[in-house]
Amino acid sequence: MYTPQPLGNPTSRPVLRTYVLGALVVVGSLLAALVFAVLFGFGYGIRTTLMAAVLALIPLAFVLPVFIWLDRYEAEPWRYLVSAFLYGALGSTLLALVVNTVGGSVLVGYTTPESAETLSAVLIAPLSEETFKGAFLLLVLLVRRRHFNGIVDGVVYAGIVAGGFAFTENILYFARVYTETGAIVDTLIVFGFRGTSLFLHPIFTSMTGIGVGMAATSRSWGVRIIAPFLGWCLAVLLHGLWNLSASTGTFAGLVVGYGTGFVVFVAYIAFIIWARQREGKIIGQQLTAYVDAGWLTPGEVAMLASTGERRRARGWARRSGGSGAVRSMRAFQDMASELALLRARMQRRTPDQQTLEHERALLEWLTLRRQQFSGRSIG
Repeated sequence: MYTPQPLGNPTSRPVLRTYVLGALVVVGSLLAALVFAVLFGFGYGIRTTLMAAVLALIPLAFVLPVFIWLDRYEAEPWRYLVSAFLYGALGSTLLALVVNTVGGSVLVGYTTPESAETLSAVLIAPLSEETFKGAFLLLVLLVRRRHFNGIVDGVVYAGIVAGGFAFTENILYFARVYTETGAIVDTLIVFGFRGTSLFLHPIFTSMTGIGVGMAATSRSWGVRIIAPFLGWCLAVLLHGLWNLSASTGTFAGLVVGYGTGFVVFVAYIAFIIWARQREGKIIGQQLTAYVDAGWLTPGEVAMLASTGERRRARGWARRSGGSGAVRSMRAFQDMASELALLRARMQRRTPDQQTLEHERALLEWLTLRRQQFSGRSIG
């Protein structure tokens, strides 16, 4: 058995690309943060902005863990998740703010200010916001196509981007209301309305995420093109309908909007649970082939296909070998998930030599990790 080399592409171009993309994320985030700091500082003041930011952190603390939980089987790299949040909170929000402001100003020239505000909320805002949020999903698909494993990845990235977007948008709403009214009670009322709809932005953008996820796993060029577009269309439609119900200013409109939103929310949570269970089944099915080849045992496959069994396995590793064994067990589980999803992609497309080498390296690494946390190997 040869000693496997560290995983990753050894050529310089992907490494350079990683640094370039990382630099763009950092520089872009700093510039956008500077713009928001100026806008908030002059528009609302530091004290009001900090108060609004604290309130905006509360719904965010409920949203992000859901998508981190969904990402447990084959966790996405933290640098991409952080980039998704930063882009959602800074980049997409700033771009949408510019487009919404310009679009609203144009509409004022053709209708009354009240009608312009409603039209902007129902037509311009959904189009701009879902376009700019969805753009990040397409970028990730292009940059990480070999590691974009379908619907779950699409929903995870969509939820993180939308969570960041909603965070900054909430700061704007809370700071604006407090500045206009000067009453914390009014701000808390808006916080209540925004808090009860905390998953709406993730739900909207997840429609695009589902479409991008379908494109990532399809052999058909038609599906690769149409699925993201249809997902984006559904995201814009749902967003527009919600804004329409909120713009009516009537109790009946709010009841219909929140009632429909609740049904959509329940269906969305059910979908997330199903998607996670489906990913576990795929992992179990794909890893079975490696049992026949002697790389894994049936017990290991059963453990790897269940989040509960994975957690118990990490607990066993901690009791038997301490923190080092836990790290090895976690790496074993992550690599096994990557291997299973890699095999699923190999069944959809003819694997190239790089893919086959990656599969072999993962198998060798699994063996080494097993030895680290248990001191034994199969065979």
